[in-house]
Amino acid sequence: MLWIKLCISKSSLIVILNKHNFVFHHCNEEDITLVKKLIPKPIIPTAKNHTLGVGAVVINKKKLLVIKDRFNLGYKLPGGHIDNNENITTALKREVLEETGISVEFVSIVNLGHFTKAQFGESNLYILCTAKPLSYEINIQDTQEIIEAKWIDIDEFLKDNEVHEYNKHIVKSALNNKGLEFQKNKLILNKQNQLFF
Repeated sequence: MLWIKLCISKSSLIVILNKHNFVFHHCNEEDITLVKKLIPKPIIPTAKNHTLGVGAVVINKKKLLVIKDRFNLGYKLPGGHIDNNENITTALKREVLEETGISVEFVSIVNLGHFTKAQFGESNLYILCTAKPLSYEINIQDTQEIIEAKWIDIDEFLKDNEVHEYNKHIVKSALNNKGLEFQKNKLILNKQNQLFF
């Protein structure tokens, strides 16, 4: 197996490589990777075939932090895409702040959702976390997407017919389960700022 990564300024070489049986494997904004099979049916790792997201269950004195966006009828949990080279806890804090104006601290992972045929035709891995609020005043920053954010009584949220059952399940799980917590004595942070248990 031969792999070649080309920066975008060298993209004129794609035609030449294609004549030598190189095919596209994956790309990003800055480069493209091509591969040439040297044996029949080689094992080639798949290119990225999913998007990553993070959602937050933020509870303060029996009140749940929720949002309403321009795409759904009912209230849902704040969250969104994890950016390139962004870790879960950073994405969680950023998304909640953008959508509600509330600063939070990561507490635990309570669920991992896997949705097929999601945005861009790819599957979506959605990491649901609990978070502790560090502020309480709503101040939506992403006003193009979010039309409302508020603290709502948990029972009211769970009884609302417009709330998706998945969101209800996540909140119930968060109430009944501590989840996976990062503990200081078990946390390993490597030089690339990656977390391990």
